[in-house]
Amino acid sequence: MIGRKEEIIRIKALLGSNKSEFLAVTGRRRVGKTFLIDTLLKEHYCFSMTGIQKGNTSTQLTNFAIKLSEYDGSYNPETPRNWQMAFLQLKAYLKNLDITKKQIIFIDELPWVYTARSGFIQLLAHFWNDYLSKESHFVLVICGSATSWITKKIINDPGGLHNRVTEKIHLHPFTLSETNAFLISKGLRMTPQELTKIYMTLGGIPFYLDGLKKGETFASAIERLCFMPNGLLRNEYQNLYQALFSNADLHQAIVAVLAKHHNGITRQQVLKELKINNTGSFQRALEELLLSDFIMEHNAYGKKKKGLLYRVSDEYSVFYHRFIKPNQKYTPGIWQQLAQSQSYKIWSGFAFETLCLKHVQKIKSALGISAVYTEISALKIKEHKGNAGFQIDLIIDRKDDAINLCEIKFYSTVFSIQKDYYQKLLERRQRFIEYTNTRKQVFLTFITNHGIKKNAYANEIVEAEIVLDDLL
Repeated sequence: MIGRKEEIIRIKALLGSNKSEFLAVTGRRRVGKTFLIDTLLKEHYCFSMTGIQKGNTSTQLTNFAIKLSEYDGSYNPETPRNWQMAFLQLKAYLKNLDITKKQIIFIDELPWVYTARSGFIQLLAHFWNDYLSKESHFVLVICGSATSWITKKIINDPGGLHNRVTEKIHLHPFTLSETNAFLISKGLRMTPQELTKIYMTLGGIPFYLDGLKKGETFASAIERLCFMPNGLLRNEYQNLYQALFSNADLHQAIVAVLAKHHNGITRQQVLKELKINNTGSFQRALEELLLSDFIMEHNAYGKKKKGLLYRVSDEYSVFYHRFIKPNQKYTPGIWQQLAQSQSYKIWSGFAFETLCLKHVQKIKSALGISAVYTEISALKIKEHKGNAGFQIDLIIDRKDDAINLCEIKFYSTVFSIQKDYYQKLLERRQRFIEYTNTRKQVFLTFITNHGIKKNAYANEIVEAEIVLDDLL
């Protein structure tokens, strides 16, 4: 298995526990939750079922009965009248199992099993509290892509499930290095540049990455997956959000707005562009997108909660809005043409910034400050009274009385600092010092994909340099 080292340790520990355990696994759709659970626990399953998307209570109960008949060997499903009877049937079956080894009960896509007024959550809580938790040989595993739903209804439930979950795992997309390892395991060996372009387009989502084939260039792979009529990801966007969220139109509208503002905007700016009020529905949608890893929040420099900026962190969603959605009519070679455009150059620059924000710990490690407490932010100053505006992509404010001002550049070749840009860098650093009144030492740090060309200006101004190998 690629990556997931901490998650593997925590899941395996449940098998050695001397009491029954309740594990909740969440994470964005397609991130590999079921694969992780199946790989580690399938040989211990005594019962497993997967919720049926948009199925009513009767459909879910029939599905339950069919799966139970497969596990008890009868293959004669008796559909229960309700969930109370369903859990009674399950209990009768479980009582006949070997109590000397762990027995895994796995309910996948649990939010789909739940239906209004079915009593499912209350009866699941009763089943855990009245039976499973009083034994020592069970592990109840629930899983679902609707992270916010599981967080609210199960993990933070104020009722019968309050504080009942004994282990929580939120599965994140692969990092750049894990993506590289995953592709190598498939027999795909890419240059760091090609790998980075793939990551900036698809993110570290195993399901998407699994669609890549040997012998394809970045350009041919993206055209096949995202633009051809039967491409795996051509219509993924609508399915992605509709499968996760009730009333997903608002979620998609928020993402569409944020996808236009790559540096991030405030909550008030989002509301203004959507032309809506700050309602409870908006707040819930924003929180659900955060919990599900579609957007991220970060501070504007020197500000806390009030200055939070929101930006899309899901690479595919940004790519969809920038390129797939506006180019629904397919013509052969469309992506090769788009990849030569100015729009692509602008997108790649911002996509590389997002990649760097996700790999700050790698950047800190390369700077030799892994153990130093830091605060991460960005800064954008608008033009004011004749003074030109300026912005800084990434600020690493350190407790050891230093600040790294990071310039992030994604270029097709080695980046060259010439006299005019050198002067801008000097001015930007000085304006930052004056604007913030900082007394800390300020280092100009460059993060690039091909490195910095060595010349007099680079030698003078670049105090630290990070390249792709450091992120890998």
